[in-house]
Amino acid sequence: MVPLLLVLPLALILFGAGFALKILWWVAIVVLVLWLVGFVARPRGGSSRWYRW
Repeated sequence: MVPLLLVLPLALILFGAGFALKILWWVAIVVLVLWLVGFVARPRGGSSRWYRW
């Protein structure tokens, strides 16, 4: 019983970290796609940027 109580929190932490990292990968992919779309669809007027910062 004691080994189970020691392994269960570790398994939950690792599962939570894996799930969070998977979500972060999807967020990174979405941001990259938006950046590429903005880079391609920028105005033609010289060196103007499509973003405000």
